[in-house]
Amino acid sequence: MSQLGPRTVLAVDPGSSKCGLAVVSRSAGGRIDLLWRCIVPVEALVDEINAVAHAHPFSMVIVGNGTRSKDIAGLIRDGSPSMGILVVDERDTTMQARERYWEHNPRRGWRRLLPATLQTPPEPVDDFVALILAERVLKE
Repeated sequence: MSQLGPRTVLAVDPGSSKCGLAVVSRSAGGRIDLLWRCIVPVEALVDEINAVAHAHPFSMVIVGNGTRSKDIAGLIRDGSPSMGILVVDERDTTMQARERYWEHNPRRGWRRLLPATLQTPPEPVDDFVALILAERVLKE
């Protein structure tokens, strides 16, 4: 098996009104780390991508193939024409993102009594979807 090299990517979970973003890196040893994540309105997407590119330089953009993926990829391409864009399958990412949300935000009080699979997080998980998309690509 070949050793995977270091790489940093920006992943985007496209949506009709908001997008989840995550900058994720893979070290030379294969360790995957979340560097930054957020949820932004579609109108602010390009500005946010340009801002985060200065703080956390990345080599490619990964876009989920869900809602408005073609429109979002077009916006990114227009804003950063030289950036490579990879559109990937986002099947099952919402359920995985809900689980990941609870890992990052441990349940407290009555929420501990119910299984996490029966609960909906109290806030959007689009940024966790983006994280999962990045992990899928970086693990390949």
